Amino acid sequence: MSLLPPDEDLELIHTRVYETRVYRLDGSTMLARAVVSDVKPPDLYIAGDDQPLEIHQMHLFLKVTLPELEIIDAGVELETFPHSGCPTIAVHYQKLIGLNVARGFTRKVRELFGGPRGCAHTTALIQAMAPAVLQAIWSMSLKEGPSLKEEPSLTDSAPSTSADVAAAHEARMAGNVNTCHVWDEDGTHVEIIRNGGPVETMIPVAVRLTQLGRSEDEWRDRFMAD
Repeated sequence: MSLLPPDEDLELIHTRVYETRVYRLDGSTMLARAVVSDVKPPDLYIAGDDQPLEIHQMHLFLKVTLPELEIIDAGVELETFPHSGCPTIAVHYQKLIGLNVARGFTRKVRELFGGPRGCAHTTALIQAMAPAVLQAIWSMSLKEGPSLKEEPSLTDSAPSTSADVAAAHEARMAGNVNTCHVWDEDGTHVEIIRNGGPVETMIPVAVRLTQLGRSEDEWRDRFMAD
């Protein structure tokens, strides 16, 4: 099902779809699977054909360790491709192994796989899936507890000094600071967290809790407590 608005009154000429799913393998390993597909509408490439025609379908998997965010295994498979030589590039993506998925990853991917050094569609897929992997860290945090987001010295017991509290806040924010305008290191949101102030409940969480007749404190106690 498409999340885009209805388009029956528009002439469709191309559809590109990305999908990424991230799985917990164990307490310190995630598996990310992703696919990109390009589809042309009926009767565009082949006159009189009443079926859509897929031109590209590339699959990629990454195994990522936590908290290091290091890729320990990777693989690419080209299911649908336009030219017989396309699949020969798949093995080149083994160079993903050893990379860190955090900051600098997009630049490194361009260096390794940009232009004639890779498949444009697979490289675009990698760049699209990396943010999903980083988003999954929060899911792992809920599954595994705070040890993925904080230093070990801060997880064994509650911080007892102002310095400990500040370090805990910084550790919690480490993966988000300067990733967007909300998480600007000099912005209001980060300042509130650093000062130990009340953090806004994520809007989808707040809406759903309201629908369930439950309190936002439940989310704060579970996910934002020191």
